[in-house]
Formats: sequence, C-alpha cells, structure tokens
Amino acid sequence: MRRAIELAALAEKEGEVPVGAVLVKQGQIIAEGWNQSVGSHDATAHAEIQVLRKAGTVLENYRLTGTTLYVTLEPCPMCAGALLHSRVQRIVYGASDLKTGAAGTVMNLFEGQGVYHYAVIEKGLLESDCRQQLQQFFKRRRKEIKASKKHHGG
Repeated sequence: MRRAIELAALAEKEGEVPVGAVLVKQGQIIAEGWNQSVGSHDATAHAEIQVLRKAGTVLENYRLTGTTLYVTLEPCPMCAGALLHSRVQRIVYGASDLKTGAAGTVMNLFEGQGVYHYAVIEKGLLESDCRQQLQQFFKRRRKEIKASKKHHGG
C-alpha cells in the first residue's frame, strides 16, 4: 500500500486525483498504475484500470487469478466491474469512497447472487494516510478554484 500511496502522489503531480494502485502475484509486483483520466482525456483511466491493462499484457491473460490489488481508494462501480471480470482474487483498499464506493460503502458489487466471481475485500489498510492524501488534494483544489474565481472576477 505504501507503493500505491507513492503512485497516488505521482498522479497528483500530474494534476490528477491522487489514487494509486499496485497488483501483486506471489509476492511480486506485476503492474502499477495511477489516475490518468485528466491527462489522457479518458474517463476510464482510473488507477485500477491502468493496472489491469498493464497486468493483462504482462501475464498475457486478462484473467488475473491469484492476484491482490492494493489501491488507495475504494473502487468505483466501473473499476469494481473490471476487477470482477479480471478475476482479481483480493482487493485491499485504504480509504472508503463515500460518493461512489462499490466495495461496501455506497454499494457492494462484490457480493450477491448474480456475481460469478467472489473476491476477498479488505478495507482500511493505511486508511488515515490514504484519506489524508485525498483530503489535502481536494482542500488545495478548492482553494485554487476559489482564488481563480476571485482573480477572474467570478
């Protein structure tokens, strides 16, 4: 998770929401990713999706069985669906997402009768570090927006 936090900081330097993710198999990092939606003009370029794309190429298989994803923020519905389809065995996240969390906070796409793949979900690893990183980012962003409006007479 510490590596995912480092990747989230990289995302923030690029002007992205600071979310980072790391996929591990048998103790080895298979793929890393961070949010890149803003820079790539791609709503699907979340950290988890970046990791799934890279891992599929590395393993030459979209089915990522026996893997663990570490991500700083609870997956959204899009990412949760992709994680299910890719058969990631375990998802460990830091901060809960109170707006779009799809691993138990707002909804849980990982449980229910219709789900054909059951992933193990673990929440709260380095939660305060992950949450603080996100909160500081949005606090700065709000301050920048306020200053910009004031500067431009808005």
